[in-house]
Amino acid sequence: METILTIENLHKRYGRIQALKNVSFEIQKGRVYGILGPNGSGKSTTLGIVLNVVNRTSGNYSWFGGKVQTHEALKKVGAIIERPNFYPYMTAEENLKLVCKIKSINYAKINEKLDLVGLTERKDSKFSTFSLGMKQRLAIASALLNDPEILILDEPTNGLDPQGIHQIRDIIKKIASQGTTILLASHLLDEVEKVCSHVIVLRKGEILYSGSVDAMSANEGFFEIMSDDLVALKTTLTAHSAIDRIAEEDGKILVYLKSDLSATELNQFLFSKNITLSHLVKRKNSLEAQFLELTKNATTQNN
Repeated sequence: METILTIENLHKRYGRIQALKNVSFEIQKGRVYGILGPNGSGKSTTLGIVLNVVNRTSGNYSWFGGKVQTHEALKKVGAIIERPNFYPYMTAEENLKLVCKIKSINYAKINEKLDLVGLTERKDSKFSTFSLGMKQRLAIASALLNDPEILILDEPTNGLDPQGIHQIRDIIKKIASQGTTILLASHLLDEVEKVCSHVIVLRKGEILYSGSVDAMSANEGFFEIMSDDLVALKTTLTAHSAIDRIAEEDGKILVYLKSDLSATELNQFLFSKNITLSHLVKRKNSLEAQFLELTKNATTQNN
């Protein structure tokens, strides 16, 4: 698979503040990546460095396997890292024509991109009349005019109402389905879980996790079970080698695993010990649960 962007051991200091510490990851073609972390975790700094608007302290990054220089590579990149900034007295179409003129892009692309972001009917409306969500959609259309190989978005739904958030997420999915690689920074777990295929979790400038969203949330999961005799149930469960720990919540026993165990196998094991279950459901740990576990562990290690 083709590598779009390689980041190796990036460090960034702002005086005494360590904004990035030894950040390394790769962006592969055709995937949707989310850089996830709270405000101040280093997301925007990382994007600023690879877009050549923030100087790195040390470390390296290269575009497209290092075959082209950064200034040439950035011609294949579409990016929105600040609030949309268009001329308020000009229409959507006029603003995009100006972008085309600056970047030597054919005007024919304008209608195609306006249609993609759902703004065709408002192309003759002045930018000043647009809602925040519409302004963001126009910015995405502008960033796509040169048919970039990768689209970079910094907090694309920040400040939007629920409808605006939903529209932006649908547009991102549509762009990804057409084969464009996407890298977005977000502090919203929900956004990454719904839109991204891969995630890089940052906390205080350090990577806590890098890999697929599914792999992060699809660990062994846990069972939610009930029985008439909870005491006997808990005692029996602790003897199984695949079970890591158990907890009780609202009259149900939560069974956390350290190795694979199917619902059928668990049920048969308990039945062989003369325990009959009245409730058995296998649940998957959410991305939120995994994120909280990651950040909790990092906090513990730093103390």
